[in-house]
Amino acid sequence: MSILAANSHIVYREVILRDPQNQFSGGGSCLIWSKSHGFGVDGRRGGEWRKMKKRDLRVEAFWSDTTRPNVIEMQPIKDCDQLDQVLAQAQELHQSIIIDWMANWCRKCIYLKPKLEKLAAEYDTKIKFYTVDVNNVPQALVKRGNITKMPTIQLWKDGEMKAEVIGGHKAWIVIDEVREMIQKFV
Repeated sequence: MSILAANSHIVYREVILRDPQNQFSGGGSCLIWSKSHGFGVDGRRGGEWRKMKKRDLRVEAFWSDTTRPNVIEMQPIKDCDQLDQVLAQAQELHQSIIIDWMANWCRKCIYLKPKLEKLAAEYDTKIKFYTVDVNNVPQALVKRGNITKMPTIQLWKDGEMKAEVIGGHKAWIVIDEVREMIQKFV
């Protein structure tokens, strides 16, 4: 009998050398617990395979808070009038906004978008996230944002741009810089 748990929320807590019938093998976010031939294989170290002793594995599962979304889709801004409306609404609510200036052909922009949507879920009540595809909007809007490189993530507060991050490097670095920018101004 084998149990395969491909859910990243499954966490193993204790390995106890108790039951000689059980064995464990795992790698990445996959956990396999099986009763079989006397040894398990652990493939987590690249090509280096090694035998594991027979073990009894206790498995615990946890789930994140399902009342809050994990991802919030960024709302698109299509023209200058819509940007004015978004800025006016943010001013009334005394809220900042994040605008992701991107292009559909930009690989880094495409890779960064889901990470920004996860960040939007973290700051759901404090800040709103928007996106502008620079190829599908009037150039007047792109000039208003003073965009020269993509992806560019800007924080707007009180109707004006306060800070920006130009994301030409690794996504996790850009997300950390955006977090710092949010914490500074929000």
